[in-house]
Amino acid sequence: MSTLTPSIETRDHVMQRAKTENLISPRFYTTDYEAMNRLDMSPLRAEWEAMLAEYEGDNNHDHFTRDDEAFRSEIRELPPELRQEFLDFLVTSITSEYSGCVLYNEIRKKVDNPDIKRLMTYLTRDESRHANFINHSLRDYGLGVDLVNLKATKAYTYFKPKYILYATYLSEKIGYARYITIYRQLERHPDKRFHPIFKWFERWCNDEFRHGESFALMMRAQPHLLRGFNLLWVRFFLLAVYATMYVRDHTRPMLHRAMGLEPEEFDYRVFDITTEISKQVFPISLDTDSPSFRAGLSKLLACSEGFARGKARGGLMGRLAQAGHAIAGAATFVRLYLHPVKRHDLPAQIRVAPAW
Repeated sequence: MSTLTPSIETRDHVMQRAKTENLISPRFYTTDYEAMNRLDMSPLRAEWEAMLAEYEGDNNHDHFTRDDEAFRSEIRELPPELRQEFLDFLVTSITSEYSGCVLYNEIRKKVDNPDIKRLMTYLTRDESRHANFINHSLRDYGLGVDLVNLKATKAYTYFKPKYILYATYLSEKIGYARYITIYRQLERHPDKRFHPIFKWFERWCNDEFRHGESFALMMRAQPHLLRGFNLLWVRFFLLAVYATMYVRDHTRPMLHRAMGLEPEEFDYRVFDITTEISKQVFPISLDTDSPSFRAGLSKLLACSEGFARGKARGGLMGRLAQAGHAIAGAATFVRLYLHPVKRHDLPAQIRVAPAW
């Protein structure tokens, strides 16, 4: 198993993994709630109200339930390394889902703006369901995340509201692309569905898709966020989200191959879907098909793996190795950031359908 993926055997290991802070781990966020309170949705009132009506209809209200006996009967015994990668996937997923739940709930409590308050109420509901459903699956292995303890003890990162909008939009959309790609693969090859949780991915990822639509509307209603100097931030978050996924997925090669997916092929398929979706709101996109861009991501992965080896080695030589790989990784990220982007006009029709 990769040195980037620590062993998960006990509840303490689970909590340690959930609290991990590094460049590819999910984070908890706080923001400027007054600025969130000032978001104006009046320019897109009709689209906004239609979306809130969908949330109120709650077509997934019965989706996150399970027959425990039937569910557990489908859990296969996994080789040790695959089991560790799958557990790491579950812990990372629950941390990410619960991060959204905590952030959305804090915004809900601290804003008076009825548009934002209503949305955050619905988003909190959905992310809470997701986190608890994953936690239930961890408990099948005698593990689980203490979510109350995690909320109280995990470090929080401050993000300006515009960073929250960029990053969360991309997180929700790339989450959709990941889940639907896995779901379609296992729909075609049910013999590779080694755990029943994958059966829930289609409607689950449609929640993620709709969450992203909410943030798309918020950004399109504040058009200054999508032009001028702010496009430099859009470019940064596009690269950061893609690079994080690329490095993280390559720490779990057995997980992907067990589903009949190669991490490299899987990631670029997900990038293609996310890029196509994000044209609804971002007037720029990354050229992920460029050989030089792909070579840069491979170099970034090598730097991350070298850093992990240096950390595992310890001592003076280990620290020197970490520093060298950190510098090389930062330089590679800058080169990727400066890589030419594609430009296009924003569509008049903002919302898109989850058609992948």
